[in-house]
Parts: sequence; structure tokens; C-alpha cells
Amino acid sequence: MSSERKVFRQLQSLENAFSILWKSWQQKPLLREEISTEHSLGRILAEDVSSAIDVPGFDRATMDGFAVTAEDTFSADEQHPVNLRVLAQVEAGDDSTYVVSRGEAIEVATGAPMPKGANAVVMVEFTKRMGNQVSIFKAVSPGENVTGAGSDIMCGELLLRKSQTITPREIGLMAAVGAEKIHVYRKPRVAIFSSGNELVRPGEQLGFAKIYDINGPSLIAAVEECGGESKFWGILPDDYPTIKNQLGLALGDSDVVISSGSTSAGPGDQLYKAIDELGSPGILLHGLTLKPGKPAIVGLVRDKPIFGLPGYPTSALMIFHVLVAPVIRRLANAAEIKPARVQAVSPMKFFKARGRRELLPVQLIAQPNGELSAYPMQSGSGAVSSFALADGFADLPETQEYVDEGERMEIELFGQELTPPTLVAIGSHCVGLDIAFAMLRERDTAFTGRTINVGSMGGFHAIRRGEADVAGVHLQEEKTGEYNIPFIRAFDLEKCAVLVRGYDREQGLIVKRGNPKNIRQLEELTKKGVRFINRNRGSGTRLLIDRHLTEFAKSQGADLETLSKKIEGYGYEAKSHSAVAAAIKNDRADVGYGIRTAAFAAGLDFIKTDDEKYDFLIPQVRLGKSSVKAFIDLLGSTQFSQTLRDRAPGLTATDESGKVIFQP
Repeated sequence: MSSERKVFRQLQSLENAFSILWKSWQQKPLLREEISTEHSLGRILAEDVSSAIDVPGFDRATMDGFAVTAEDTFSADEQHPVNLRVLAQVEAGDDSTYVVSRGEAIEVATGAPMPKGANAVVMVEFTKRMGNQVSIFKAVSPGENVTGAGSDIMCGELLLRKSQTITPREIGLMAAVGAEKIHVYRKPRVAIFSSGNELVRPGEQLGFAKIYDINGPSLIAAVEECGGESKFWGILPDDYPTIKNQLGLALGDSDVVISSGSTSAGPGDQLYKAIDELGSPGILLHGLTLKPGKPAIVGLVRDKPIFGLPGYPTSALMIFHVLVAPVIRRLANAAEIKPARVQAVSPMKFFKARGRRELLPVQLIAQPNGELSAYPMQSGSGAVSSFALADGFADLPETQEYVDEGERMEIELFGQELTPPTLVAIGSHCVGLDIAFAMLRERDTAFTGRTINVGSMGGFHAIRRGEADVAGVHLQEEKTGEYNIPFIRAFDLEKCAVLVRGYDREQGLIVKRGNPKNIRQLEELTKKGVRFINRNRGSGTRLLIDRHLTEFAKSQGADLETLSKKIEGYGYEAKSHSAVAAAIKNDRADVGYGIRTAAFAAGLDFIKTDDEKYDFLIPQVRLGKSSVKAFIDLLGSTQFSQTLRDRAPGLTATDESGKVIFQP
């Protein structure tokens, strides 16, 4: 192995990545295999399928009634029935040897073979049998209520074409002609690795500084969704000999190899070296002009593609979606999927990666005028939720530096259609809201809820734009101490929104069990050695924190900016109460500010400082929506109040919960 090696080659565009791969890779013809028809769902046909028989293979009755010579019935009506002699009765599946002559009939069941000489069936409703005679009260024409042999499928008829994907409909068609086995293309075998000393397989004990492997299970499912056959080869340690050896073994057993992690420029990132050492041409490209996914690798060894995906879940899944999935579908001979696209506008201004094309996951929310708003998932490429909760992504060019509020974007959907949720909540997040959504789902299995956590201020903006059904808010006016109602006026929503009382929340200091730093009030955040974790700007909790600190600063003859410089961690922000609790539990901070519920869930201590009102702002025009009605009814129910007490200490429903406390 060479001692000198370039870590990142020339960065390539996504289009160039495909071009380089197709020019370098001599794809071998796909192998075929024979499988049972009944187990062929989702497979790709490797040959045309024709029928070896007629369906049906005989003339058969399509109704219960009497098989007759149609000409015998031409004069029949209700006043003048025709009487025929009944020879016998034939059921479906009987081997009929009877012959019908003029003046005769045979009683038949639906699906029974037609006797020779009969050319029509009189429905039983228009007959009356007495012994061996039947009276016919309605005329029939030749061929009436009869299916002729081969009328559905003719012998030799082409039923299905090569490369067609098999669905339950195709399976039924092949069963109809007796095709017990069929030839299909063998699924491409895809070896999957995860990489990194920090990874632990789900179900194993999670030690300090370890994380569960997300990419392995996700990529297994993604490969199979594309028509591949996946095999997980395990988690690779940051050890070069092991990486090289395992990749070599996987190449001998697979058509494609995928590994996530170990693709960047760190000392433990050695995947690219192993690929180059395994055979020519080795690395085809290392690095894309793309976010997420800059450190992606495409290699070719033994005429088999190797893909190195970034370790961060959103990056790995996004690069799989745009780069790897098309290759697997091509190997499987599956039809090319044309992604569905929709137009949407940005509800806010945000900046993108400079100088790089960015694939930005978004959540889509319908506006009253039918347009869609695209909320960017800004949890970062290290968060699996950025991909899992997104409806699609915006493809932003490298020349663009930011997306302006109201700017129109084209969104590529992850699925072929967009299914809107029945209730959309945009605003401040709370565990109580999650509980309410779960209870609504239990009451109505058709209920689907979506929460977008942008803080209380973001909730007011979302209601003003008409994007949310409800917005959880908890903003307190400094002068009066009143919650939420003053901000309805400030956002000019007095004529179009109502405020429904939610529940009370206990806010306060969250500290480690036993409170080892002996912190009792916010003023002690300036103590030496105390590490604080703040909340994000725009959240109601951040406004509450800053109001308390501003009051303390004034008592010291200072201002908030001066005081904040004395607080270690004031600039370290978390986006939720749970994130604050997690930071303290994992010793990244000694104290934070949040709700009792989050402290309880994390096994931490809590020092109450405030009671606050967590309410729900609702557009007046949405009050008639069934899911909104159900939500308001739930807030005022005894069941919701009891559930909060049992599952969310620190959240308390009151006699006003579920009542409108402000309306135009």
C-alpha cells in the first residue's frame, strides 16, 4: 500500500458520477432462475409468458338455470310459457355427456359445462320446474348466459412480457393457465456493511459514547425495496486489514457492495484505500459536489460496483436514493421509476451550503389556497429524522446561496404520491401534544397527525400564513404576565384565529440527580464551573429564560448581553426540552431550563420556577374540520386529563382545557 495517497480526488457532480460508472462498468447479463408462480410477487419476468390452454377450456354456463336450444324459447313470455322436458341436472365440475335436442333442457349450475346441442341458458328466475318438466317464461338468444371456450384466454395467446414486474394480478393470470413455475431474473445480491468503532447493533447493550447502527437496517430495507437481495455483513471496525479482508470476501459473494462510514478524511476513514488495493480500476471517484454526501465513494473491483456512503444517516440514505438505487434497479432489470415532483414555496428564509448543490429534505404542508409550503428539515445530516420524516427534497443548485421566504421550489417526492395528514400542528413542541395525537389515533385509526417544531413564534407565523390546523404556543407578555393573547394582537390575528386553552406546564431548572452543583435558581448560572445549556431563539422557553436573566442583570446594574458572557454555555442551544435533558444526562451540561416532564423522563431532578399556559392557536376557518373538533374535544376530556397525570408529570389539564378563551 502506497504511503502517499490523495484523500479526496476531484469532486464530481452527481451526473458525472453516473457517467463515470457507466463508462467503466461492463455489466454482465442478468442470471435467471425458476421459481414457483405463487411466490413470485415483485419479481421481474425473464421471459414472455404465453398460454398453453384455452380459458375456459369448454363452453360453460354463467348463470344458474336451464341449458336449452335458444330457438325453442323464441315464443315464450309470461302469458305463454314454453314447456320443455328436463333430462338431468349438471353441476360445476361435472363431466357432462348429455345431448340436448329440440324440446329438451338440462338444469345447470353456474360454471357447469354446457351439454351438446344447447346454445343458451335461461336464468332460473324465469322458469318453473315441475317434476321432469320446466316452464320457460322468457325467450333467450343463442349464446345468452354462456361463456365460450377460449373467450377469456386463447391457447397460444401472449399473456405477459419479459421484464414485466409481477403483481397479484399477474400471479392470478398465470394461475389461470396453469403456470406452476416461471423464469425470473435473479435478484442482484447486495452486501451491506456499516463502519465505525462507535456503532452497536440494535438490541445490544449501548455503552458510553456508542450509538446504534441506523444505516445497516435502513439500507437493508432500501435495497430490497429496489428489487435487490440484501445481506448484512456486520459492522466494520476502524481497522484497515479487517476492512480490506471483509470487502474482499463480500465481493466474492455479491453483485454490489455498499458500506456506510469511513469515507471521509479522518485517520480512521480507510475504506477508499481498501477499495484501491482490492483491484483495478478501484476508486472511480471520491467526493461529490453535493450536500449531503460530499465524501461519497464509487469504486469498481472485479467488475462489481462498490459504494462508500457517508456515515451520517441522512447523508447515507439520500446518496443511496439518488445514486445507488438506480444502479440496483438497473441490475434487477426493474422499470425506471420517474420521481413525482410538486411545486412548493418556502415559509421562511434560510441559507444553504455555499458552492455545493444541496439536496434538502423538506416536509410539505398544504395552504388554504391549495399551494404547498416546504419546511426544511434542519436537524442536520447526522439526524435520521431529517430523512425519515421528510416528504421529499429540494434540489438546490450550487450557485444559490439562500432560499428566500415565499420563494418557489420544485420538490421531488420520496413516494409517488403525497398523502396529507389529517391534523397539522406547527409551533412549540410538547410531550402533551404527542400524547394527544396518540390518543386521537386510538380513537380513530384514520387519524394521521404531523408536528413541525419551530417554536411558539414560528407557530404564530404558521397560523398567519394559514399552514397549520393548530399551533402550540406559550408566550408570556413581560409587562402584564398574560400568556398568548397579547401576541394574537401583535401578529394581527384578532379577526381570523381563536385561542383554545390547553394545559398548565411546570417550567424550571433541570439538573443532575442529587443536584451536585447545588443550583437553586437561575442567578447561579454565573457560578464558576457551572455548564448551562440554553434553548433555541424563538422558543417560548428561551423568551422566559432571557426575561428572568434580564431582570437579574438589571438588579446587578448590567444588561443581558453582559450577563450572558459570564454564563458558560449560554450560546449552546438545544431545540427541545428533551434535548436539554439529554445533554444534562450525558454530562454535556450541568443545568438547563425546561419542563418537569422532560426531567422526569430522563431521571433528572427538577426545581420549579414557573407555571405557564401552553395553549393552542387555531385558524377560525379550521374550527369546522373534523380532526380539529376531535382535538378540541379531547383537550377537555377527563381521559386526557388523567393520561397527563399518569404519563406526563408537570403537565396539568384544568377546568378551562378545551375551551375557547379568545375569539374574533
